[in-house]
Amino acid sequence: MTGAPDDKLTVRGLRARFADTQLPKDPLDVVMPPGLSRWPYRMQEKLEGPLKPAGVLVPLMQREEGLSILLTQRATHLKHHAGQVSFPGGSLEPHDPDVRAAALRETHEEVGIEPHRVDVIGFLGTMPTITGFAVTPVIGLIGEGPDLVVDHTEVDYAFEVPLVHVLDERNDRLVDREYEGRRFSMIEFHYGGERIWGATAYMLVAFRKFVLNK
Repeated sequence: MTGAPDDKLTVRGLRARFADTQLPKDPLDVVMPPGLSRWPYRMQEKLEGPLKPAGVLVPLMQREEGLSILLTQRATHLKHHAGQVSFPGGSLEPHDPDVRAAALRETHEEVGIEPHRVDVIGFLGTMPTITGFAVTPVIGLIGEGPDLVVDHTEVDYAFEVPLVHVLDERNDRLVDREYEGRRFSMIEFHYGGERIWGATAYMLVAFRKFVLNK
């Protein structure tokens, strides 16, 4: 791939691509990440459960210069994914009707974007994490206007990555990591001094593969 096709970078193109996707009926019905066989066995084992349902929002921000994806840098004191880059979102709570609602509620709590400002256009397959969650990515368009209000008890700051950067495979970095003495490779994204890795990076890869129909 030498760059993302122009129609994939438009609101119209994304709406069309995600039009037939649906919220998973079972929020624990996960799709294993690509390249899992290369991971250390102990990491693979953690993906098998038990898992707790969760939802994250993939916020597509509509800017004058084009679409971008909003991400957050999580606070370092949190119990799960501390200090990592992530999408806004969180686990399903008893009062949430589904993981879509959980993603929108947590987005409002973390960065101040109200649910009615999010135009949900689709969903990706649910992915397990080694921290015990089954995470459903909710794809949402957000128009110009809402100012971010970051809750610093959960998020240090938020930043955006251009959609064109994410959709271009030339920006992938294959990085060696080590877990319990075993080395393996994982994809990362780097942009503007930010490092996007782990489950968030694999969700971005899944997003790109779906958008580009690969």
